[in-house]
Formats: sequence, structure tokens, C-alpha cells
Amino acid sequence: MKKYMYIVLGIVFVSLCYLIFVSANIVFSNDLALPKAKKQTDSQYRLVFITRDMDTTFWNKVGSGALRQAEIEGASLEIWGSYSNNSEEFLKKLELAIHSKVDGIIVQGLGTDEFKELTKVKASFNGIPIITVANDVPMKESLRRTYVGSNQFRAGELIARQLLDDMGEKGNVVLIYDKQQEYYQSERLKGINAILNRYPDIKTLYAETSESRDQVISTMRDMLNQMPDVNAFIAVNANMVGPMVQEIGKRSQVDPYFIYSFDDGPESLPLLEEGKIDGVIEQDPEKMGEVSVQQLIKWLNGETVPLDINGYFTNIRILKDEQQ
Repeated sequence: MKKYMYIVLGIVFVSLCYLIFVSANIVFSNDLALPKAKKQTDSQYRLVFITRDMDTTFWNKVGSGALRQAEIEGASLEIWGSYSNNSEEFLKKLELAIHSKVDGIIVQGLGTDEFKELTKVKASFNGIPIITVANDVPMKESLRRTYVGSNQFRAGELIARQLLDDMGEKGNVVLIYDKQQEYYQSERLKGINAILNRYPDIKTLYAETSESRDQVISTMRDMLNQMPDVNAFIAVNANMVGPMVQEIGKRSQVDPYFIYSFDDGPESLPLLEEGKIDGVIEQDPEKMGEVSVQQLIKWLNGETVPLDINGYFTNIRILKDEQQ
């Protein structure tokens, strides 16, 4: 009986060995590929781009560049944000993105305690990398991975040099900016002052105000009443150039004044085309969007760790009023 059982077991064993051999031979000899291990890059990362200026040409271009690069990278990108610089709604969107546990966030920097709390504590706790774009918040304050955008200090220097070329080395210059002093604005101011402070016959006047149109107009009215001999204006916060020009136009023609700003405000380029301002710093918002996605994907794939904490700077140049 035992001998019979051994014979049966032997036959079963030989049969199994034969079947395994045949199956293996089919796989390796008939061009049937084994399933490949899924690469990290094959998985579709979910990214979010968040801005508080969704109704401006500049930020729409940042979003377009980011969307185009995300498609190239095979990542999913959603554009969230608020309109008319609504900071409260903007912060809610940022918090929602963190709670949604997205893979990465590209965000317009905002120099408030609420923003820093969300990026430095909540995003870091959830392991979500943050990249600031166009408007930076320093790494120590936000724990962002990197910044992509203009070198704002150099932009300030560039606009100051253009003013000197147009106005000369003597005159009174008003710098108008947000009293909240966003980091990008403080960098622009430093760059402007680094150039203008070299000239003893140039007097620099500072006008702090909130970003509301009515408040900018009121501040400009007071400035013009107190100092009628002003020669030039620089809107460090580009959102202020429209109401600034509006108030100047009520007093006199804008032609006698030298007026400059940056292209991240909704009225900067139209006013330049109309000949109402003399120069605008043109940035490269689409490239900002592209590079932001590129660097975020590299970080997620472990290709570039850490990212350059000083940032990745995009091109800037001065646009002049062609009617001059």
C-alpha cells in the first residue's frame, strides 16, 4: 500500500515539475512580458496652484504655464484661489488643499501670520511640499521648499536706473506701497533705494497705504497736497498704479511726471500702452508656472533634494512707453 502511494506521489511531483517548466518556457520564449514594476513617475501626482489674484492677466499666465508643464510631466494640476485679492478666501483655499493631502502646492506667497502658520506648521506636518511663486515668503518664515519668480531686488534696481535715465540725477520721487510690506515689495524697495541713495540730489518720499482703491486715491491726494513739487512716482505694489494715475490725472496732465510700476497689476500694461506711465518691469509669469511644476515634480521624485532655498529666478526687463 505504501509503495503504491509513493508511486502516485512521484507521478504527481513529476507532473507539477513539467507544468512549471512548460509555463516558464511560454513566458520567456513567446515574447510575453512580465508586468513591469510601476515607476514613481508613472503615478499621477495631484498638484494645486493657488493665487489670490485669479482675475489678472499676470496670474492667469502663471497658471497657464503651470498647466502646460503639468501635462508634460503627467501630473494633475488644479487652479484654486480668490478674486480681487481676497486674502481670507485665499487662505481658506490653501487650508483646504492641505487637508485634502495633495502631493504638492504652488502658491502665491503672502506675508501674514496666518499664511506662515499654514505653510510652516500644517503643510509641514502633513509632509506637503510648498513652492512659492512670483511673491516669496522666506524659507525661515514659511518652510517653503523653494521660490520661483523674479529677483525682486534686481527688479527694483532696474526700475530705479530707468528713472534716472529719464529724469536725471535730481528730483523728488514718491514710492507707494502696501503698508503690510509684503516681502516681495520690501525687496523691490531695497533695490530701488540701493540705486537712488547714491544720488544726494534725489529725495525719496514714502507713501504707505492699504491696497483698496479708495485708500490709494486718498493717500495720493494727501501726498500731492503736501508736496506739489514731486517729479516721479513708482508704484512698488503694481495694484496701486491705476488709482495713483487716476488721482494724478485729476490734478494735471500726467505727462510732466515720470511714472513707473511692475506688470503684476491688472492696469500696468494698459496704462503703459495708453502712454500714461513711462515704464513697467516686465516679468515672465508663464515661465514661473512651468519652472514651479518642474521643480516640484523633481522634489517629489527625489531627483533634486533639497531644492535651492534661494530660489530659481526668471527673466525681467524694462518696457518703455513707445509714445515717448
